[in-house]
Amino acid sequence: MGEQSSVKFKASDYYSPGFWPMWCIFGLLRLVTLLPYRVELALGRLLGRIISLTTGRARHRVVDINLARCFPEKSPSERKRIKSACYQNIGVSLIEMAICWWWPAEKLKNLVEIEGREHLDAALDSGRGVILLTGHFTSLEIGARLLALYLPVQVMYRTQRNPMFDSYLYTRRSSYFVNAVSRKNTRQLIKGIKNGVPTWYAPDQDFRRERNVFAPFMGIATATITASSRLAQSSGAAMLPYYPQRKTDGSGYILRIGEALEDFPSGDDLEDATRINQSIEHYVRLQPDNYMWIHQRFKTRPPGEAPFYP
Repeated sequence: MGEQSSVKFKASDYYSPGFWPMWCIFGLLRLVTLLPYRVELALGRLLGRIISLTTGRARHRVVDINLARCFPEKSPSERKRIKSACYQNIGVSLIEMAICWWWPAEKLKNLVEIEGREHLDAALDSGRGVILLTGHFTSLEIGARLLALYLPVQVMYRTQRNPMFDSYLYTRRSSYFVNAVSRKNTRQLIKGIKNGVPTWYAPDQDFRRERNVFAPFMGIATATITASSRLAQSSGAAMLPYYPQRKTDGSGYILRIGEALEDFPSGDDLEDATRINQSIEHYVRLQPDNYMWIHQRFKTRPPGEAPFYP
């Protein structure tokens, strides 16, 4: 199903009673952003625990299967710890979204350091565009906002189900990103890349209706879109691994930018997809509780293979 274009937020469009719960959520999030940062993190972890307790059994089963298959070398207790921390990080990510919306830029700058900025600058100085290759980590929203403090950034989005939330999210993102582009609007995406705007790009979801190859990810043959190769080829951009990491001491974030993938695209879709998955896997293993294990990443299977999520 194609993406519908999000529209700018207009408060008067959402005064009907059906939107009152969302107004209450926005109000609570705004109040939370007035608290000290470490208190916000603690509230986020508490929210994550509540989400875990109220999540249906089917979703918990998805997480359990993902962790068991991706980390067979870990003990059940270790996987349980990762699962618990993952849910807590999901709660933190909701608080971080509010931080993105309402914290001033100077306050945000106190939280961030960038490693590997020279790789990005080198690619731009050479006249190439830059695609920041990342995955669906719980820190993705805050990471992109922090990067936008230092350079123009273009991001991709998917339309949200709640129209009020979708409109407000799109409006806030549009205020600090150069472009917030629907993932279906490839032409606009390429235009931004060619204009030298670093572009956030996360291809690690199961897009069943798009062209895929089965490339290894976490030791599993995983349906991986081939659009990444075509995007790099069409735009002439360098593909740079990118990972927004929460500091373990709760003091902020490290934005890690790696060297550009060499000879990418190679002309071989499977080889390119494998290299992309390897890049994302490297960071998943670095901080496994920061990955979105709630997604059915392995739902599409090779012909004849049994379902991954029975």
